[in-house]
Amino acid sequence: MKTEGIEGTERFMSPGKGRGLRAIKHFKVGDLVFACPAYAYVLTVNERGGHCEFCFTRREALSKCGKCKQAYYCNVECQKGDWSMHKLECSAMCAHGENWCPSETVRLVARIIQKQKYLTESTPSEKVLTLTELEAHLDKLDNEKNEMNDTDIAALHHFYSRHLDFPDNAALTELFSQVNCNGFTIEDEELSHLGSAVFPDVALMNHSCSPNVIVTYKGTVAEVRAVQEISPGEEIFNSYIDLLYPTEDRIERLSDSYFFTCDCKECTSKSKDKAKMEIRQKLSTLPEADEIRQMVAYSRNVIEDELLEICELSLDKMGSIFADTNVYMLHMMYQAMGVCLYMQDWDGAMKYGEKIIQPYSVHYPPYSLNVASMYLKLGRLYLGLEKKTQGVKALKKALAIMDIAHGKDHPYILEVKKEIEDQK
Repeated sequence: MKTEGIEGTERFMSPGKGRGLRAIKHFKVGDLVFACPAYAYVLTVNERGGHCEFCFTRREALSKCGKCKQAYYCNVECQKGDWSMHKLECSAMCAHGENWCPSETVRLVARIIQKQKYLTESTPSEKVLTLTELEAHLDKLDNEKNEMNDTDIAALHHFYSRHLDFPDNAALTELFSQVNCNGFTIEDEELSHLGSAVFPDVALMNHSCSPNVIVTYKGTVAEVRAVQEISPGEEIFNSYIDLLYPTEDRIERLSDSYFFTCDCKECTSKSKDKAKMEIRQKLSTLPEADEIRQMVAYSRNVIEDELLEICELSLDKMGSIFADTNVYMLHMMYQAMGVCLYMQDWDGAMKYGEKIIQPYSVHYPPYSLNVASMYLKLGRLYLGLEKKTQGVKALKKALAIMDIAHGKDHPYILEVKKEIEDQK
């Protein structure tokens, strides 16, 4: 494979982890390690009309595709730029009408197949790792994952059979597995879902629960920035999962989705587990270990089933043992906050946000997007409730993280700075 590489880094074989990426120069906190355009991407259906289909810019008065009337663009240039990909969906949407409903993963795989049809060399998103090199872990798929792949392949054939030349089923199974294991969710500054994409070079980085870089997005470009000092020779680690949860949960999530057991410093030391699993201190009798395990099982079942309508009931039940700083309480409070926002109960949302933010700042690593997004939500709630001083303070705390995670010239930074300036 002939590539130009990524300046300041090199691909190498990481002991016990396989291939990875390491630094060959020093990176300071906040430095841009590298940027990677998406190999292929799709805007989520829920954001159509609010974001440009091509560049993901958020703006009003977007122009609609004249044929399918479902895709929106900033201008003619963006529409032309997206046509090589959109024409595939445009024809399929027109053919199926209201019955067009493939999943985001199916849409993304269709675009990858379409793109591969015309490629003759590596793309700018494959400087150190090509898309075909992405791990599929076919030998580790269980029956449930194999059935999901079969369902996706059937949907691909159903929705795109008239508009796409398919590889055989074995190749499709591998491609879907590669995307499921290596795909990325593009998110905005509040971590709301904007779309799905594949970034081969970003996927080269191995995981750590104490990562030294963070991935943010500028439109459809992934930007990798240092959140710790990185010396020449050090491996560059990203995080694949939400880091709020204790070691046992993280290991289970990584094993289920990425097929490896994490042995990073955080998983070995379990240094934050006690704080994350805090028990109420004023109980008349401390719960037995089995009682705690049962409460963890209950908490996880409620969370995973997303039973938002019983948030308050669940918090009462879990709160009989767990402290408010316990990560399962925090997750349920986050869900309750979401319900309040949906119901436009701004005071209720603010109440939960205030309970969440300090434990988040303790449990998450420095420069966490989860912490920044919570400060943003809180800041905007405060301002809406005419709590100007608290609102500006929260937005400034979000900015302090975003300056490092997103870079000082990111459009999201400029938007938040304008919100602060408007309060003067």
